[in-house]
Amino acid sequence: MSKILENRNFMKCPSFKDEMAKSDQQNGVAPPPVNIAPRTGDIITLPAFDGIVTDDSYTNLLDIRRSVRVYDDQKPMTAAQLAYMCHTALAIQEFRGVENYATLRPAPSGGARHPFELYMAVQNVEGVAPGLYHYLPLENVGKKAVAIERIGDIADHKSTVVDMVVGQKWAENASVTFFITCVAYRAEWRYRELAHRVVLIDLGHVGQNMMLSAAALGMGSCCLAAYSQADCDRVLMLDGVDEYTVYGVTVGWAK
Repeated sequence: MSKILENRNFMKCPSFKDEMAKSDQQNGVAPPPVNIAPRTGDIITLPAFDGIVTDDSYTNLLDIRRSVRVYDDQKPMTAAQLAYMCHTALAIQEFRGVENYATLRPAPSGGARHPFELYMAVQNVEGVAPGLYHYLPLENVGKKAVAIERIGDIADHKSTVVDMVVGQKWAENASVTFFITCVAYRAEWRYRELAHRVVLIDLGHVGQNMMLSAAALGMGSCCLAAYSQADCDRVLMLDGVDEYTVYGVTVGWAK
């Protein structure tokens, strides 16, 4: 069987009933954490984002959402806008289920597993020093508030980000480049070998949320399926096995 045919078959829906009957969830294994715990303790609470949306017409947002690759690197994003981008991507709005194993968030996810973490390479955000950050939704469950954790510096932001996105030089001028990672077992616990197809579907939901959110702020964005796995996992300090990069999203002011 050719690789192309294998990939086509991967996209088809298999028997969930049979596979889920063998899952760790069905076998009584305790659920994994719904988010990764803070690493450094250098936690920053971002400003409230009430009233910052410039366009709240859903129909209009669908009309104006476009991939933007030319950014004004001299015009900063505000910290409140950064908070809005994080919250509308992966905020935890509510817990469900025994042991709070399921979370409800702005984007849908198969089995409410939400196997994603949100990191950001901040270049030009008012009140937020340049560097690497990780979104901590567990700090503000059910609230319209956002906390992020500083996890490291970026010695040369522009060249590092360009390397991370395999030479797409236009990305160097974005105010923030977001990286979404997958914590695979969070989905495998429920879906076993079928988890990875579901995760890829869920990833698109988050990406669309982020693009519509950027448009609602009057900003531009672009989703990135092409990136350097090795560079992204290294810069974000991931093990590349249990957690690994799966998507990128640039956000900034269109020029």
